[in-house]
Amino acid sequence: MGKIRYPEPVKLIAGMLFAEEDIFTIVKNRLINKYGEIDFESPLFPFYYTDYYFKEMGGKLWRKFVSFKNLIDPEKLPGIKIFTNKLESEFLQPGSSRRRINIDPGYIDLSKLVLATTKNFSHRIYIGRGIYAEVTLRYLKNSGFHPWEWTYPDYRSKDYLGVFNLIREKYYQQIKNKGQKK
Repeated sequence: MGKIRYPEPVKLIAGMLFAEEDIFTIVKNRLINKYGEIDFESPLFPFYYTDYYFKEMGGKLWRKFVSFKNLIDPEKLPGIKIFTNKLESEFLQPGSSRRRINIDPGYIDLSKLVLATTKNFSHRIYIGRGIYAEVTLRYLKNSGFHPWEWTYPDYRSKDYLGVFNLIREKYYQQIKNKGQKK
């Protein structure tokens, strides 16, 4: 019989897709108020991987990633996704149901990047409160993060993989330093 072990705290991240940078800034500040200081903010990446969001959000979209200094219990992910969905709904196009920002919360640990979603599919696991999770990327020693066959096209890009490897290194240093303080 296996012994029950609880996971280490993980590194909260959020990927945000938007057309208007001022909306990103407002939402980023709301996330800071809720989850604490940001310790990494990616460059601004043009989003051209799919036209899925164009009708709703416009044709010239941008993506940024942030990570938070405070580590979280991975059990918090459903509540975080519910909060980010509420934030998205606060910033709809006036008089419509069209979003102005899409927020993809998730976390990084030493072996994977996990994203939360409201959509079920064969590679997603229900984690409670109407929320599912997927392992979007896996980390391989000496070569960094790698996609799966279901990984979104943008999350496969060299730029994004570079961002996630940087965030993972921040996380690694945090848990390494935490262990040294004991």
